[in-house]
Amino acid sequence: MRIWKTILAAAVLSLSADAAFAARADLVIGIPLEPPHLDPTAGAAAAIDEVLYANVFEGLTRIGPNGEVLPDLAESWTVSDDGKAYTFRLHKGVKFHDGTDFDASDVKFSLDRARADNSVNAQKNLFAAIDKVDVVDPATVQVTLRNAQGSFPYNMAWGDAVIVAAESAGTNKEKPIGTGPFKFQSWAKGSSITLVKSDDYWGTPAFLDKAEFRIVPDAAAAVPALLSGDIQAFPFFDPDSVAQIKDDPRFKVVIGSTEGETILSINNKKPPFDKLQVRQAISYALDRKAIIDGASAGLGLPIGSHMSPASKDYVDLTGRYPHDLAKAKQLLKEAGVENGFKATLKLPPPSYARLGGEIIASQLRDVGIDLEIIPVEWAQWLDQVFAKKDYDLTIVSHTEPNDIDIYSRKDYYFNYDNPAFDKVIADLNLTSDEAKRKVLLGQAQKILADDAVVGFLYELPKVGVWDAKLQGLWENAPIQANDLTKVKWSE
Repeated sequence: MRIWKTILAAAVLSLSADAAFAARADLVIGIPLEPPHLDPTAGAAAAIDEVLYANVFEGLTRIGPNGEVLPDLAESWTVSDDGKAYTFRLHKGVKFHDGTDFDASDVKFSLDRARADNSVNAQKNLFAAIDKVDVVDPATVQVTLRNAQGSFPYNMAWGDAVIVAAESAGTNKEKPIGTGPFKFQSWAKGSSITLVKSDDYWGTPAFLDKAEFRIVPDAAAAVPALLSGDIQAFPFFDPDSVAQIKDDPRFKVVIGSTEGETILSINNKKPPFDKLQVRQAISYALDRKAIIDGASAGLGLPIGSHMSPASKDYVDLTGRYPHDLAKAKQLLKEAGVENGFKATLKLPPPSYARLGGEIIASQLRDVGIDLEIIPVEWAQWLDQVFAKKDYDLTIVSHTEPNDIDIYSRKDYYFNYDNPAFDKVIADLNLTSDEAKRKVLLGQAQKILADDAVVGFLYELPKVGVWDAKLQGLWENAPIQANDLTKVKWSE
């Protein structure tokens, strides 16, 4: 009898331990920036996708952890011989989080809405090649392009191309309704956004029952939040704070790559920046190593044009403008501003911008360019800089994947206009052959470097710090996302 009681007690303890482990299905994730709203199809802020991409919203395709294109709501697709018609076969039995059915009509609605004249999609160019979208049957949609576009499945994997429903599209900014493994629960403005597991998800269920995205704008507050256990993961951690965590066995520090080209953006149509010599002078005045050391704890990779060093098509142009103050001063003299000039530098909240801005202001002061630093919040930056182009200089990381084409957009905030560059991008859009695309991308990178369109600084490192028992968080960031679909706790 005593032996039986011992066995029974052991079994109860084992069950209790299993139950305790099974109960750990929640996660608090720290993010530095609060999204302006929660609709990926209506905003340029990376923070929107960092919460919602792959978690709440899904597209026809999706980008995987290594930058690969994967099926998503489309289980498969075929391409016509001329490369113009894509036929997508959709998963059946999919529902939106409000219970409405997903089918081909939602794909047509989403793509037509994104490319409409009155579209507010921040990446409207992704849909520019679409000629028409036809519903073949509820599980099949055909997208016909005006011209062949080898990158079309990749384009459809962006957060801006997620599929939304006509019934809920108008309220997604405050109450996002998608088809993903998590559904929106609540948003405490200024504090946190909470997602919960969708029990009716059509695909592989998430391991987590609940995920809270806690907004922590102060980098100094991240370390105590981790140490106390209030927050278990910071997928995008302040590089300067790594030293305080790296030797603690309770945490894992993972340094990966991003698609974040960190640049000193220049308003190319605003005097004196409309002169090539002035922009080139700025590039010569920049000491990338000092900027990388000071703004990314030495972890950023230097770049000389708008392409990630992790890309197979990257061309190393960092030697185009070596740090040379004498050359910079000579170019300013040629531009007629040898006595220097004053300008403004508007800096958004991230530490890479605020810290980098101080360093760059000091470096440009050495060649006679006196910068007034103006800190702005993200909403101000999006309105003043991105939308209204009311700025001289600014610092930002462009985290969208493979987005070199932004320099060909006529209303983009750089105010850059070069027909030769536009021709390369136009040819690139018509080319699916990988070897030919590589040549064109090389040409595009060289043109941007020669024109010194912006000051190319470094590729933003992805520094992730999280509880050592967490599995499934992305090491790299091929797209601006915190994909929780495979995240779970280990024993």
